[in-house]
Amino acid sequence: MICCTAGGRTLGQFALVSYIPDPLGRFLDDLRTHLTPGSKPRAHVTVLPPRPLTAEIDKTVKRLAEESQSCPPFDVSLGDIQVFPKTNVLYLSLARGEHELHALHENLNTGQLEYDGPFPYHPHVTIAQDISPDDVPRLLEEARRQWAKYDGPRSFPVEILTFVQNVAPLTWVDIAAFPLAVPVLAR
Repeated sequence: MICCTAGGRTLGQFALVSYIPDPLGRFLDDLRTHLTPGSKPRAHVTVLPPRPLTAEIDKTVKRLAEESQSCPPFDVSLGDIQVFPKTNVLYLSLARGEHELHALHENLNTGQLEYDGPFPYHPHVTIAQDISPDDVPRLLEEARRQWAKYDGPRSFPVEILTFVQNVAPLTWVDIAAFPLAVPVLAR
């Protein structure tokens, strides 16, 4: 997993993500590797961007396990490929699910997990990062061309959140996974 900042700048930090299942996840990983050779992608949408941890890991895991039970699963649909101008990050916008991700972020970005990052929270799926400004137009065109050709699903369920840690440049490891609440149907 690579988050919105380069792997080396997030060493020792933690994030909360929802991985994108195949075949969409595989397509996005292949696209990212094609655009930025040497990357180690695992397609995801970030709920809590990289941050230092101010509490013990086991306490944080316990809190995330409890909090995840208050949120039902939801679907995210992907939109168009765009660029964050300040960072030259290519990303897929969200056509659906942004409201739910914002609500989840607001609920979890408190207490021991509170962090005011360098950018406002903006749910998206990263396609390429750490690219030269000169390469942006070419890579943006290629990403849009590949996305237009893709004929698989463009949406995915957010059912499990995964707490991850950056342990080496470009290397994130899963610490714990939390299923979201299963809705109970009224009879």
